[in-house]
Amino acid sequence: MRTVLSLALSHSWPVHQLDVKNAFLHGTMTETVYCSQPAGFVDHFRPEMVCRLNKSLYGLKQAPRAWYSRFATFLVTLGFTEAKSDISLFVYRHGDATAYLLLYVDDIVLTASSQYLLYLQQEFAMKNLGVLHHFLGVTVESRPFGLFLHQRQYTLDILERAGMTDCNPCSLQSLAGALQYLTFTRPDITYAIQQVCLHMHDPREPHLTTLKRLLRYLRGTADHGLLLHRSSFAELVVYTDWAGCPDTRRSTSATPSSWAATLSPGRPSDSRAEAVYRAIANGVAEAFWLRQLLAKLHSPLAKSTLVYCDNVSAVYLSINPVHHRRTKHVEIDLHFVRDPNRVAIGDVRVLHVPTTSQFADIFTKALLSSTFSEFRSSLNISRG
Repeated sequence: MRTVLSLALSHSWPVHQLDVKNAFLHGTMTETVYCSQPAGFVDHFRPEMVCRLNKSLYGLKQAPRAWYSRFATFLVTLGFTEAKSDISLFVYRHGDATAYLLLYVDDIVLTASSQYLLYLQQEFAMKNLGVLHHFLGVTVESRPFGLFLHQRQYTLDILERAGMTDCNPCSLQSLAGALQYLTFTRPDITYAIQQVCLHMHDPREPHLTTLKRLLRYLRGTADHGLLLHRSSFAELVVYTDWAGCPDTRRSTSATPSSWAATLSPGRPSDSRAEAVYRAIANGVAEAFWLRQLLAKLHSPLAKSTLVYCDNVSAVYLSINPVHHRRTKHVEIDLHFVRDPNRVAIGDVRVLHVPTTSQFADIFTKALLSSTFSEFRSSLNISRG
């Protein structure tokens, strides 16, 4: 969604929001399913008979898939193609005309002219909600220089849910799960959420205290969100970093390109360079996925993807194809970072950045207030 909105913003395309009425009733059944005769339409001569469904109904486990297949098939007839990187994304390209369509159950975001709206409305009963303003819990507001994405109401709902005196482990887990979705427009809370979620199997008082502190922070910054700027050029920059877990001694990698932080699986890294190298591999994998997505959206990147890390040894490991004795134990699949076919053509360049400018630190470790505020601004998080 963020990628599509960024491209639409850069090209000054309109973004429409649609809602399909009774979406699941449009699906065609491919399996044999029977149901009892509906009340008021029972055949008095054969009351023991059942009905075979030709169309899907709400409540059937096949209904969501049947609706998606029906809608996707119709889009293909209009000239759209399904993106392999995201099956909810459909792309239309004919000459200079380009359109993107995002489908989430019965909610649709479309960047196209009114002609395609007419085609869709002729085939399906749907309501045109106008310019995109609220989608999947995310509010989209227009600004002079771009779009402002925030989840203020969602934040307030979480705070209201937390307004209780006797919190139990179940409510803590529920709140932590709800806060994870908030990172869509508030990536600055990723590290705090991750630290709480690490102990969901056995939460204790300190974890509840941490969660309450995070909720107080959100109460004071509920009107903050993600600002997407209009830009005439596209560039993909990745910052990768690691941090050690004091409990498991395993490392945590982070990549601001996707605003994600993950605990490294398997054995602990033997050195800081190896841990950063693993983080670089995660960042490069995410960058390749984004480059493929942008290529599918007919907005390929002309410039190389710059991957920054603050460990010189890890930079050397990334560009040197020689296997050293110290890195023989590193899984082979991580070495795609050094793939000469990708590095040689300039898709990826791994560069060193000073620790003071390592923005990925906001995802992997606790920072001073001044540093946190600076790095938060670097993520385009601001007050609405």
